[in-house]
Amino acid sequence: MYKIIFFGTPEFVTPILESLKQNFEVSAVVTAADQLVGRKQVLTPSAIKIKAQELGIKNIFTPAKLKDPEFISAISSLEPDLFIVSAYGKIIPQTVLDLPKNGALNVHPSKLPQYRGASPIQSAILNGDKDSALTIIKMDAEVDHGPIVLQEPVAISDQDNLATLSNKMFSLAAEVLVTLIPDFIEGKVKLKEQDHQKATFCKILTKQDGYFSIDNPPSKEQLDRMIRAYYPWPNAWTIWKFKNKDLRIKIYPAGVFDPTQITLQSEGKKPITLKDFLNGYPDFLIKQL
Repeated sequence: MYKIIFFGTPEFVTPILESLKQNFEVSAVVTAADQLVGRKQVLTPSAIKIKAQELGIKNIFTPAKLKDPEFISAISSLEPDLFIVSAYGKIIPQTVLDLPKNGALNVHPSKLPQYRGASPIQSAILNGDKDSALTIIKMDAEVDHGPIVLQEPVAISDQDNLATLSNKMFSLAAEVLVTLIPDFIEGKVKLKEQDHQKATFCKILTKQDGYFSIDNPPSKEQLDRMIRAYYPWPNAWTIWKFKNKDLRIKIYPAGVFDPTQITLQSEGKKPITLKDFLNGYPDFLIKQL
């Protein structure tokens, strides 16, 4: 059975890890270190670390630096056949990519070479794209640059948000990797070089990217895209002055807390529908909503 090491971090990619564990030997998982989360700053493991523990995977690595000699030695001793990488969060140096016998495959949720980088799904929604693709490449030292191993089209609906589209993409990846991995290792897959002249890039997002001015909000169409692209993080949000206090308001897409309409959440309160929010704050008005 092929020995796989999986690199990943967020909850969206847990279907891939589950599928790999069911169909191959997952020798190890590499994920982000535990992070301080929430107002109380609770030290919290990544979703992939939690899932790996649930699946009984013994070797779980959270290296601060991927060039650390101890980490490289530990990974090398496992004699992996292949790395599978998806939303790991760090650039993997070539010295590490060279460790497995058959290299490394990266699962990327865009129609590469379009949207290379850290926020491809958000970028597609923000730009109003109607279609995207799940792309799996053989990794090289440059970000999202290697030859294409597989590319499957994925439609984007007007209701899709970051969460729903991520689930579509990575659930599809979990399915196709089952047959793709043996074919790739056995040399049955023809690789296709990307057209690097057509490459576009997207950035690492911050909380500030979700902000819009309540006094000068974006168009109705663009605000809708922001609400969907930034759920569940960093969320579309604004600052509203209420009783001489700056109140932070988060806006969630329809279907998250209510199937029919968007939902708002003021600081320290529970999310409620727009109608209920306006009952409590009748002076709050954004015509784009």
